[in-house]
Amino acid sequence: MADIFSVIADPTRRQLLSLLLDRYVSAEPAGASGAGEGEYSVSELVGQLELSQPTVSKHLKVLRDAGLVVVREEGQHRFYRIDVSPLEDVEDWLIPFLSADFDTAEEDELWENASDAVKSAAAAFGQNVGRRAAQTSHAVKSVADDLVSKLRR
Repeated sequence: MADIFSVIADPTRRQLLSLLLDRYVSAEPAGASGAGEGEYSVSELVGQLELSQPTVSKHLKVLRDAGLVVVREEGQHRFYRIDVSPLEDVEDWLIPFLSADFDTAEEDELWENASDAVKSAAAAFGQNVGRRAAQTSHAVKSVADDLVSKLRR
């Protein structure tokens, strides 16, 4: 199976995914059969992309092999629907890069402009959370110490 990054690196495949995503998002909730909802036929995709059918089919095969699309066969026709679950790995990999340069200036400005009541409530909340964490940590340590002491006996 091809690396997901090489699969989505191709602009035609990204365009196919975008079309399938748009159709999927705009689809009505699936009925009893669920057939046809959020799908494109190969001929519809060919028309949308203005590419040859063999070219579109080649790209759809790559997407299918990567698990990014699901095909439903109906006679001679093939209907494709997006499956976004493989992209969750890409999202997990990207998030640290996107948040590495997160600008906290807006948060700092919000905090500076917060009322004294909000700041006081936030401080009290923080103290309560800290106190509860310390109490829980102490309780867990006490239970663990008791168990160790009983095991040694």
